[in-house]
Formats: sequence, structure tokens, C-alpha cells
Amino acid sequence: MDFKALVKKNRSYRGFDETRRITREELTWLVDCARLCPSSVNKQPLKYYLACEKEAVDKIQKETKWARALPELDLPHEGMRPTAFIVICQDTRIDESLSRYQRDVGIVAQTMLLGAVDKGLGGCMIGNFGAASVKETLELPDYLAPMLIIGLGKPAEKVVLTEIADGESTDYYRDEQDVHYVPKRRLEDILL
Repeated sequence: MDFKALVKKNRSYRGFDETRRITREELTWLVDCARLCPSSVNKQPLKYYLACEKEAVDKIQKETKWARALPELDLPHEGMRPTAFIVICQDTRIDESLSRYQRDVGIVAQTMLLGAVDKGLGGCMIGNFGAASVKETLELPDYLAPMLIIGLGKPAEKVVLTEIADGESTDYYRDEQDVHYVPKRRLEDILL
């Protein structure tokens, strides 16, 4: 698959085939890709909590809130939840500044999601969670700060990219068949 096709296929999926379990080896491979990414001043303060056992996955799922722009929907739907999570944490013993490494978090998250797509999987970055509650639920040591959660699985929903003109709404939405539409600004509208 060429790179642009990989990027187009890398959507924020909120519906998964729960019969396709993700293994710890697959999660470890994704983190191995992430550890090779650039890091601000090469500090590499990020650590990763891997969850692929059902009990751990269910615990994390309860801590997350999905699709903030669609509050009327309870996503992912019952029976279509992710089968694995990676919780990206910052080790504050390496550096206490959480804001300094936000770019690192984005870089490693996108790298892992592109790797997931390359393997026939998909996922969603989830920033809508209570860090203190996640930390307590996962019994993380004090020095680890949860920064972002990635839900992973085999996508089982249709996501359609649409082009919008300058000034049109970028709000994503779903139709009556539960197809997820993601408006994207046109290339000519974003080039300066």
C-alpha cells in the first residue's frame, strides 16, 4: 500500500470486530515502532501500558469517552468495542514537564496507528479520560502520567472522507446506517 493510501485508511475508528483479538506481541511491535520516533531533546520520557486481556481492556474502556462531537451516541456500540488498548504515559522521573512532550505523544500515537493499519487493524486516539482515574484503575506508580489512550482492533465500521469548501462545518457525523462521515478541508483552501 502506498503511503497516501495508508494515511487515508488510518481513520479514527469507533467500531471494531470483537472476534479479532489483538495479541501482546502485536502491541509490542507497535511500541517498538514508536520507540524509534524522534523525541524532544531525545529525552524519550514515554512509557506504554499494554492491555489485550479482556479484563484489562474492559477496565480501560470504562474510563474512556468516545466521539465527543456525537454526545447523543454511545460509542463504541456494545459488541463493537476495541480488543486492545495502549496507554501512553510520561515518566515524570525523566522530565516533569507534561506539556513539553505533547508533540512526542502525537508522533508516537500516529506512528502506532499507521503501523496498525499496515497490519490490517485500526484504532482511535482517545484524549477524553480522567488521568487520575486511569492511573488509579491501572495501579500505575505515581511517576507515570497517562497522556493519551489508543483503542485498537479490527475496524468494523464504514468511515467516509468528504471534501468541504472553505467555511463549511468540519463536524463529523453519522447517517441512519451508522456510516461515519469525516469532512476534510480542500487542499486549495489550506495552502498559503
